[in-house]
Amino acid sequence: MNDRYAVTVRIMRAAYASRFDADNPLTALTVGDRPEPAHPADDWVTVQVRASSLNHHDLWSLQGVGLADGQLPMILGCDAAGTDPDGNEVVIYPVLPTPGDPRGVSILSEHYQGTLAERVAVPRMNLLPLPAGLSATDAACLPTAWLTAWRMLTTRGRIADGEAVLVQGAGGGVATAAVALGLALGKRVYATSRDAAKRERVAALGATAVEPGARLPERVDVVIETVGAATFDHSLKSAAPMARIVVAGATSGHLPPVNLRRVFAMQLEILGTSMGTPDELTELLAFCAEHEVRPVVDSVVPFSRVADAFARLRSGEVFGKVVVDHTA
Repeated sequence: MNDRYAVTVRIMRAAYASRFDADNPLTALTVGDRPEPAHPADDWVTVQVRASSLNHHDLWSLQGVGLADGQLPMILGCDAAGTDPDGNEVVIYPVLPTPGDPRGVSILSEHYQGTLAERVAVPRMNLLPLPAGLSATDAACLPTAWLTAWRMLTTRGRIADGEAVLVQGAGGGVATAAVALGLALGKRVYATSRDAAKRERVAALGATAVEPGARLPERVDVVIETVGAATFDHSLKSAAPMARIVVAGATSGHLPPVNLRRVFAMQLEILGTSMGTPDELTELLAFCAEHEVRPVVDSVVPFSRVADAFARLRSGEVFGKVVVDHTA
C-alpha cells in the first residue's frame, strides 16, 4: 500500500460491551483499545473525559437490553464531565436524537458511543459549562440519575407546593439524589430501604428513614417512586389529598395493583417521567453550585480499575453514585 493513502486511526482506552450475557453481565465487559468515535455531523466535537459515573443502564446494556448484536462493540457510559476542544470545562447532556427517527430520543451508549473512554464525541449543543465550585467528579454524577430526581421533584412533582416527600428505595442513584435534593430544597423527607445500613446512611443525610411499608408520621405531598410493584401500594397509602406520585422506574415489577378508588377519592396524580431537559440540567448545576449541594458518592475508582466499578454497582451494596476517575 502507498503510504500516501494510509489513514491514521486514533486509539483510546475504553470500557465497552463486546457481547451480551443476561445472567452474568460482567463477563460481557471488555476494557481495551477502541478507535476514537467519529463525528456524524459538522456540529459534533470531541470531549476529553475527566470523570464519568455508572448507571444501571450500563449493566442492562451488557445484558442486551436496548442493544442489538449489530451495534457491538458499544462503549458504555451516559454521564461525564471533561474538557472541550477550546479548553473549557464542560458537563455533557447525554440525550440525543435517535438516528433515522426525528421524534425519537436516546442516550449515549445506545446509538452513539458512550462516555467510559478517554474521549467521547457529542453535539456541541450538548455541552454545558461546569460551574465554579463543582468538581468534574461531582458533575459527572448529575446528568442522568440526579437530573431525573431533579425533574421528578420540581417539574413533575411541583415540590414548591408541598412540604413532605417520600422517597421509595433509597440507596440507588435516583432515589438517593431525591433524598439529598429534597433536603436541600428545605422539605421534610422520608425514605424507605430494606437494608438497615442504608437506612442509617439515609438518616445521616438528614432524612427520616423507615422500613418499607411502615406508617409515616404524616401523609406526604410528593412520592418519588422508582421501585414499582413492591412499594406502590405504600406510596398510595402515604399520599396526602392531591399529592403527586412521580414514577421513573419499576425495579421490582411494572404491573402493581392500583386502588383506583383511592386515586379518585384523594384526587391523586400519578405522573411518569424520565431524564430531563438541558435547561433543567442547567438549573440543577446552578442549584448544586449555589447551595453547595454535592452528590452522594459511593466510591471513586480510577479508570484502570473500571471493571471493579462495574462489580461494585452489580453487588447491590451501592449507596449513591459510583464514579470513574479518567485522570487516575
